[in-house]
Amino acid sequence: MPQKILVTGGAGYIGSHCVVELIEAGYHPVVIDNFSNAVRGDGDVPESLRRIEKFLNTPIEFHELDLLDKTGLEKIFKKHSFYAVMHFAGLKAVGESVEQPLRYYRVNLTGTINLLEVMQSHGVRNLVFSSSATVYGDPQKLPIDEQHPVGGCTNPYGKTKYFIEEMIKDQCTAEKVAIGRRKHLNVFGNNYSTPDGTGVRDYIHVVDLAKGHIAAVGKLKDNRGCKVYNLGTGTGYSVLQMVNAMEKASGRKIAYQIAPRRSGDVASCYADPTLAEKELSWKAEYDLERMCEDLWRWQSQNPTGFSNGTQP
Repeated sequence: MPQKILVTGGAGYIGSHCVVELIEAGYHPVVIDNFSNAVRGDGDVPESLRRIEKFLNTPIEFHELDLLDKTGLEKIFKKHSFYAVMHFAGLKAVGESVEQPLRYYRVNLTGTINLLEVMQSHGVRNLVFSSSATVYGDPQKLPIDEQHPVGGCTNPYGKTKYFIEEMIKDQCTAEKVAIGRRKHLNVFGNNYSTPDGTGVRDYIHVVDLAKGHIAAVGKLKDNRGCKVYNLGTGTGYSVLQMVNAMEKASGRKIAYQIAPRRSGDVASCYADPTLAEKELSWKAEYDLERMCEDLWRWQSQNPTGFSNGTQP
């Protein structure tokens, strides 16, 4: 029987791509999501999962559930014997977290505590947590490797990711185990200490990111305790470089205006993925041009996202 993997937030952008990769790798994903960042399709199934079912010709078990509902979470664990959990669920906007810090702490931290407690009570010890480069704060060096200090977070979103990492480490130690809808694009800040003044980030193709998470699931069998892997291309691109790449992919001029810096943002942040390549045999395959081409193709076919419900 295929090993069952619980995927929290599995109807979202990254989570749904990981569901595809899990199925293709021979796992049996069970998805929970509260629709906070997903479009509801036919039969109260997320549109993203409905399309995956059609594309792969396979049913996907889905439960509408918020991690704050611990009782509902218990029912899922009583129904299934999970080999592992992939945890994507949570609020994720840097700027919004600065404006609504308590909401971010309540949803992200309390939801994760509920998940960890239920996992513990059911003897599920394998977890792949999708964290964020925000845990590194304003980088002391680039590219960022796994030895870079963490905790100097510049926004509440990053702090929740950092706190969750710390909770997982402590629990591990305790148990001794292992689009055309906008008039213009806002570019937040053009006076950073970067080549063109705009923020530099490690953009990565979502399929590469999904495959990295699946590689981490495969590594769980080694029972190596709590392990951190940075997933990225190892190359930083500025916001304006991304704009130029999207113009090339779309064949359209993208109107943008310079807006004030967002509170909590840093100038540059990109990963050193050497350890992931060495220990997970994973390496990003797609470059910036391919990322933009695929993104533009999908957006052209889905001009209003999943809400139109017309594409297979």
